[in-house]
Amino acid sequence: MRPEILYSLFADTTRLPGVGPRIAKLLETLAGRSVIDLLWHLPSGIIDRRFNPKIAEAPDDVVATLVVTIGEHRPGRSRKQPYRVSAWDETGEMEIVFFNAKADYISQMLPTGTRCAISGKVEHFNNRLQMTHPDHMVPEAEIQSVMQVEPTYPLTHGLTQKTLRKAITAALPEVPELPEWGNKPFLAMRQFPAWREALMAAHAPGSMADIDPSSLARQRLAYDELLANQLALALVRAHQKRRKGRVLKGDGRLRSKAETALPFKLTNTQTVALADIYGDMGAEERMLRMIQGDVGSGKTVVALLAMLNAVECGAQAALMAPTEILARQHMASMQPLAEAASVRMAVLTGRDKGKSRTELLARIAGGEVDIVVGTHALFQETVAFRDLALAVIDEQHRFGVHQRMSLGEKGAAVDTLVMTATPIPRTLTMTAYGDLDVSRLTEKPPGRQPIDTRTIPLGRLSEVAEAVGRTAASGNKAYWVCPLVEESEKLDVAAAEERFQHLSTLYPGRVGLVHGKMKAAEKDEIMDRFKNGPVDILVATTVIEVGVDVPDATVIVIEHAERFGLAQLHQLRGRVGRGSKASTCLLLYGAPLSETGHARLAVMRETEDGFRIAEEDLNLRGAGEILGTKQSGLPTFRLADLAVHDDLLAAARDDARLVLTNDPDLKGERGDALRVLLYLFERDAAIRYLRGG
Repeated sequence: MRPEILYSLFADTTRLPGVGPRIAKLLETLAGRSVIDLLWHLPSGIIDRRFNPKIAEAPDDVVATLVVTIGEHRPGRSRKQPYRVSAWDETGEMEIVFFNAKADYISQMLPTGTRCAISGKVEHFNNRLQMTHPDHMVPEAEIQSVMQVEPTYPLTHGLTQKTLRKAITAALPEVPELPEWGNKPFLAMRQFPAWREALMAAHAPGSMADIDPSSLARQRLAYDELLANQLALALVRAHQKRRKGRVLKGDGRLRSKAETALPFKLTNTQTVALADIYGDMGAEERMLRMIQGDVGSGKTVVALLAMLNAVECGAQAALMAPTEILARQHMASMQPLAEAASVRMAVLTGRDKGKSRTELLARIAGGEVDIVVGTHALFQETVAFRDLALAVIDEQHRFGVHQRMSLGEKGAAVDTLVMTATPIPRTLTMTAYGDLDVSRLTEKPPGRQPIDTRTIPLGRLSEVAEAVGRTAASGNKAYWVCPLVEESEKLDVAAAEERFQHLSTLYPGRVGLVHGKMKAAEKDEIMDRFKNGPVDILVATTVIEVGVDVPDATVIVIEHAERFGLAQLHQLRGRVGRGSKASTCLLLYGAPLSETGHARLAVMRETEDGFRIAEEDLNLRGAGEILGTKQSGLPTFRLADLAVHDDLLAAARDDARLVLTNDPDLKGERGDALRVLLYLFERDAAIRYLRGG
């Protein structure tokens, strides 16, 4: 149950004065439904209204607050003409101008002969000073209420600064004093204000420095949000670790056969990662480990050897991939090694239907299949294992924590290994996967050549098309990736179809097309013809981003590369350079390039290190888009900026671990305050993992 002290913060915004159903709907679109959602919506700028010149001294195009005597009102002859009010002070004259004006409202606000304070942007028109639609018009006696620094906020269509500010100003007195959940020595060392004080200060900036993420108020709020995130992850982890695991120590007979069949020797980082995995599997606690491996670093081999360790103990293992193409590819690359070790493998996807599916499910349940590779289909209730001991989940960011845990429920004390080919910056690894131990694969198998990456303007597209034709004529394969078009997959497909038609006229019968709207069987057939058959040039949307493995592909063209994130460009480039031949990546860009676009393409030319690229991507784009998808399973932060607050994240992680070591059930005074923090940031789902409930 949410603590009573937070009730006012989680009340509906309609409780605030001036917020009716229409405004509440706009506020919900912008920030959320509750008062606290509105208060997490922080200012992005300021308007300083303290400048108070005389008319003769007012500079052009500057916000000023002027004290003037109101003269004659001159309404326009029609609604289309402006309504003008003359005004003066001892140094000169000016006009106040309104469009689509309501005459009675203006005469009420600016009565002739009175002295008023008006505030807004002043400009010179026909050598005369004027102010159009002042933001504030008050009697001279009330000037101090106007001469303030006003915060400005990001808006949504239909909402004005005035309306939003009024709602936030009404919400601030609702903020209660909450118990201090922070680490007191840390707060004192950083000179952080208390939580309520920080929130008030964040909504009352006195200068642009107060809006910066490094201001003390903003840092304090970011620390609180990160502490809630890290504490929630630590609770999930502690809960998982408390559940008894099983000791899996195989005798190595199957693994040694598979290793002997490998065409290359394991890299150092593969060996280290396997030592970590075997150590985890052999312990009495459950394994919760993540393997981060750059494109082509050999994660699949590591996963197979881990699964063989489980099979050596008489148990089963399962590998789940996000797409059918990937699942079948994992099957194809693992099967020769599994056969060398005489291990029985099968693949299960949504495509398997009828009698063959029923037979396969019976073989899995009866223990006649040692390793099952599949898609989401593995989650289904009809899928039962005789004895599942290890669940491997590929491309972790496509699945949430709950899906990860539910596959683990298919057996007794199942160990979990998750893999991702998306290099994730350390800060994001902590916030998204703090419940997992992490191993990194940073080397490529021997024999792989570097990829020659070049940037080319779109104006040279016909030359690039000719070069791709030469690649195909020499017996190699080429990918042509079409641009992302807005948020619409339909438009992406249209762009790919247009490029397919264009290349097909140049190279009839040798061009294939894959996109996300195709049926899985259709996609697989085209991929097979590209890998083994007559198709030499594959036009694709980003469906080929992850895991597709065609060793003969030596060229990839990425059209409108400036529209892609760095992490995505890196993933796409990793489709080539998978064999022993030299490979090329051509990034076609539309001019003029933005500063960010320039920086992104420069990084791609300079390095193939996925982890460096991921860090640069975080700095250039921020965490929300880092994996090129909003549904990335990454937490979204409203107050913390991971590119700026990474030191606070590390402090929050250490603090969360220390707290749970000393007070695992959050029963002490600080523990009670931390429960309030979890509810405040809606991480309360983690509270059910406390033994005390």
